[in-house]
Amino acid sequence: MKTNSMGPEKNTGEKGRFWSLGGPKPIGIFLFLLIIVTIIPAIAISTVLLHRNDMAQREVVNTLAEAMAGSIAEAVDRELSGMMTTLRVLSTSPALAEEDYEDFYERARSALAGTGTYLILLNPEMGQIINTRVPYGTELGPTSHPQSAREALENRTGTISGAFFGKTSGKWVFNVVLPYIPEQGREEKVLIMTRDAESLADSLSQQMLRGGWNASLVDADGIVLASSFMTSNIGQPFFLELPPDSGAPMTVFPREGNEVTSHVAIVDESNYSGWRVVVWASTATIEEPVRQSLRMLFIANFVTIAIGFGAAWLLGRQIAGPVRKLARDARRLGTGEPVEAVAYPIAEVATVSTALAEAARDRKKAENDIRLLMREVAHRSKNQLTVVSSMAKQTARSARTLKGFQDAFQKRLFGLARSTDLLIAGGAAGVELRELLLAQIEPFRPVNEKQLSVSGPAFRLSNQAAQTIGLAAHELSTNASKYGAFASPEGKLSLSWTVDDEYLTINWREQGLSLRRRPTRRGFGTEIIERMVGGTLDAEITRNFHSTGLECIFKIPLERVRAERTAGVGPF
Repeated sequence: MKTNSMGPEKNTGEKGRFWSLGGPKPIGIFLFLLIIVTIIPAIAISTVLLHRNDMAQREVVNTLAEAMAGSIAEAVDRELSGMMTTLRVLSTSPALAEEDYEDFYERARSALAGTGTYLILLNPEMGQIINTRVPYGTELGPTSHPQSAREALENRTGTISGAFFGKTSGKWVFNVVLPYIPEQGREEKVLIMTRDAESLADSLSQQMLRGGWNASLVDADGIVLASSFMTSNIGQPFFLELPPDSGAPMTVFPREGNEVTSHVAIVDESNYSGWRVVVWASTATIEEPVRQSLRMLFIANFVTIAIGFGAAWLLGRQIAGPVRKLARDARRLGTGEPVEAVAYPIAEVATVSTALAEAARDRKKAENDIRLLMREVAHRSKNQLTVVSSMAKQTARSARTLKGFQDAFQKRLFGLARSTDLLIAGGAAGVELRELLLAQIEPFRPVNEKQLSVSGPAFRLSNQAAQTIGLAAHELSTNASKYGAFASPEGKLSLSWTVDDEYLTINWREQGLSLRRRPTRRGFGTEIIERMVGGTLDAEITRNFHSTGLECIFKIPLERVRAERTAGVGPF
């Protein structure tokens, strides 16, 4: 009686401690609590992750913007360098040296046709001699931008001007200037290649400007040469106050009189011209995606909580009975009893029931597989011990000293180990012949790849055949490294195989040697080839000692070497 009374008291005490808040609660209460405990931290973590993701995305965008600015600067440099190169070519014209300006005009106009660039020739007083924008002979006045021309003459080097308004073109243009120093007795001149500033917009449009990012090309004086934002800004001061340095992204503000919103700008300077490429976007545009993401996050969380509470209320009413049945099936699974799937009205519970039934079947199958695997391990271990015992006996017969026996036996064990690795990797599917041969040849393979040629179709060997052929390949490779194709820089090994309806034929051909006489000593390699390959696999073996090297041909019946087909294994 005492023992019987203690059991209920203990259970009652545990239940009292566990249900100290008023006894057992419906599963719906726990689902509500689970939703609250899960979703609230998830909201906090999602907010932190969203912030970090925003920072990471900004770094990526800034990096892309920096690369974009650099790419545009390089494109502009290529344009200007190409114009300067064209000027240098035109300066070598004999018509210019002979001051045959009409001929020089025609040549320059033809060369520049369709390029959007024009040639101007100036005298030392900065007066225009020719201008390919207008017909030859048109009365021309002084150049619209003499500063760059004078600078080129004074420094005797090419010069790039900033943006200025061309009187002849009626547009904002820029000049590439090159001084022309003729032979003595003739006055110096200035060659100018002029181009509309708006044409540089092509270099900006080639970049992928997305997400509110824009690009502008600004000269050294802060005048806009080209812009992807508003082409009407060409010739006007750039609307942002740019610092003198450039490089990393920076926050900048518009000039006085413009809007007061901040912008993020990346500035890259052209090494060729001193112009600056500005890739910029408003701060509000950059921050809008994260604001939108936050709004969507809070809306999604609110909807999730509402749906979760509704689902908890419904599931709390539908799960109680099926859960108790699932607990019973779980106990049966633990004892090893069979479990049958039940079609519960709740899909998730029905899925668990199906999983329990499958787990019961899988457990039974796993137990059978383990027993089969243990038998297979024992069988393979016996086979390996038999092979090792045979190797030891054959090595001892051919070894003259203990050290020689140890060295030869160890190398053959390593070769057997490489074959075993392939056997384990292949499992019941067998071993790929190419992988087996290369694994045995690799330790002896010379540095010069031309000394080895391997060819043949895909073919899988059975495990027993792989062990035997692997040992034979090891012995042939050892012999090749000592006396054959791999022992001489001129040697070459050609290894090939063919498969027909009845036989696998392997051809081992060494070349590039000079054999004075046929070897007479029979070593372990010969025993492997004749006894194990020939005897175990019923192979027809032909060994030919040519004057240029050994040729060994194995003709093996397919039924002795082919791996069994298994599920999931392709054709051999």
